[in-house]
Amino acid sequence: MNTATQTETLALSAVAAAAVLSTAAIAGESVTVPEVAPYELHLIPLSRLRPSSRNVRQSGGTAIPELAASIARVGLLQNLTVITSPDGQWFEVVAGRRRLAALKLLVKRHKLAKDHPVPCLLVPDTSARTVSLSENVQREAMTPVDELFAWKALVAEGRSLEDIAADFGVTPLVVKRRLRLANVSPRLLADYQQGAVSLEQLMALAITDDHAAQEAAFYEVPQWQRSPESLRDHLTRDEVDASRDALARFVGVEAYEAAGGGIRRDLFADEKKGVFLTDAGLLEKLARDRLADAAESVRAEGWSWVEVTPRVSSAELHTFQRARRSRREPTKAEAKRIEKLEAEQARLQDKLDDEDDDLSDDGAQALHEELDRLGDQLDAIEQALVVYDPGIVAMAGAVVSVDPMGAVVVHRGLLRAEQVKALLAQAQPIPDANSGGEGKPADVPSSRGGLSEKLVRRLSAHRTVALQAEVARHPRIALVALVHQLAQRVILSGYGAASVNISATSLDRLDRLEQHAPDVAEAPAAQGLRAVREAWASRLPEDPNALFNELLAMEHEELLSLLALCVGLTVSAIAQRENETPAALLAKAVGLDMHSWWKPTAAGYFDHVSKAKALEAVQVFAPGEVQRLAKLKKAQIASEAERLAAGSGWLPQMLTEPVQTDEALDEHEPEVHQAA
Repeated sequence: MNTATQTETLALSAVAAAAVLSTAAIAGESVTVPEVAPYELHLIPLSRLRPSSRNVRQSGGTAIPELAASIARVGLLQNLTVITSPDGQWFEVVAGRRRLAALKLLVKRHKLAKDHPVPCLLVPDTSARTVSLSENVQREAMTPVDELFAWKALVAEGRSLEDIAADFGVTPLVVKRRLRLANVSPRLLADYQQGAVSLEQLMALAITDDHAAQEAAFYEVPQWQRSPESLRDHLTRDEVDASRDALARFVGVEAYEAAGGGIRRDLFADEKKGVFLTDAGLLEKLARDRLADAAESVRAEGWSWVEVTPRVSSAELHTFQRARRSRREPTKAEAKRIEKLEAEQARLQDKLDDEDDDLSDDGAQALHEELDRLGDQLDAIEQALVVYDPGIVAMAGAVVSVDPMGAVVVHRGLLRAEQVKALLAQAQPIPDANSGGEGKPADVPSSRGGLSEKLVRRLSAHRTVALQAEVARHPRIALVALVHQLAQRVILSGYGAASVNISATSLDRLDRLEQHAPDVAEAPAAQGLRAVREAWASRLPEDPNALFNELLAMEHEELLSLLALCVGLTVSAIAQRENETPAALLAKAVGLDMHSWWKPTAAGYFDHVSKAKALEAVQVFAPGEVQRLAKLKKAQIASEAERLAAGSGWLPQMLTEPVQTDEALDEHEPEVHQAA
């Protein structure tokens, strides 16, 4: 109910009575006009008001601070409705509980006097529940879209965001969010009113003001791709998420903005997320400029070449071979410093592990941060102790990049193919950070021996099924492999090592490969082969004569595809020892790249190697983590190694081999790689 004067109230009562008499006269009926309640508007001191038990609204009472702020700014726009208490000392509020609570809050905050006069409509005690119910029922709330347009109209009238926020007791961010929603496509807002679009979807679409882009993102995709996350990703697919991107962390959003970079902000995300950079080229340029100083200091070390590459993957780094390095003995001062740091680490770790020490969460966090700081200092000392042979430094190079956490990382001792050949020509040993033997980084514990035969069989089983899948995808290579084997056996009477088994015994049987790798059935290659084989099996007739006729009628390309599948399923590449590479030529011919078929996991690799071997691998894809992992138990190292290896492109050496599909093999290449 809106605030009304006593005169207005009595006038309305008279109009109501007249309306009743007029209706009765038209109908020719005799009626008794009820006495209209004498509602009166009074200014009552706030201190004499209290909630009534006869208020029909027993729940609610939310957003009191916001309502209080609004009343403080623009006043009480709607009077309270009250009755007199039985003792005559109080006035009980039967409609307006939230307004009363907001007024009391303003008194508590010393913004209103205790006896502040409050406009109240006094009604008879017998009308208390009727009036309370009428006020709550006989009203219609604004639609959400009407409310959004009302906020937009306030801004159009020239009101500032800060003033609007203060009037309604909200933050300027709330006003910005509502204005952003009001600017969503009218078509989407209409569907929102009909329930076809959710509020969360509107919030995701509001990340852009382009109505066409909003509608395309929502209406031109399947229903299952309309989650808020999918919509947001669709609209920002060409932009850089500052909360997750390494270069954004390295450069900093402020520096990027200062350089004139465009930014799109998601007002509905928290402070640490929802910032998207629209100029990826500028971001990379800024990163290169910042890395230039680090590159200069690396060049001063004497490397043959130094490249600045802000984004570099582990797969790209695997195209290089790594020079061997050794660890010099620390000086007395360095040894003393290392001993002191390790002793302090041990003391802090003991304190963390002490169950009797009742540490708060903040205290434990402080200890972890101090441990990290000590670890960084130890890492810096260890890095200074690692040295390369001067002859290698003059030939090898380095790549200056940014790690996933946004810190500068330098990959030193990288050898290109021509440098490897030059070292071979000089009869110098080809260093390799992935292989065992002398000269490996001293910060990684020396591993004894290579991979176990059991693990070699496991990895080679995965390599076999991947090679089968690749051969099935290359009909011409499959034909070459088949003719090669036939010619060797039938024409040349040779019985050398075979890549394929032309007795046509399929080697994709899970009981054949699972004895080496229990998880091979879940490998992507195995699943793909199984699906293709089942598709052909459902199509081809089982009767031999009918099958022959079916094959005669096939198109040439289709027949080759079936041949490729059949030959592929006969491929055998199970190895006994780590340095074996069965079917190497076939793998090169089809361009086998195990990055597409196998991922390093704890169960698939790290659980089956020694602690030193696992750390040796971590040294390749996460060198900054070796020092920390070295202090963990083997199971923890395996779990952490799996996490760190995810997305790195790292593979065990026996699964890495040159990929060549379009060019003829260099006649010296096998010897070079074998020596390497």
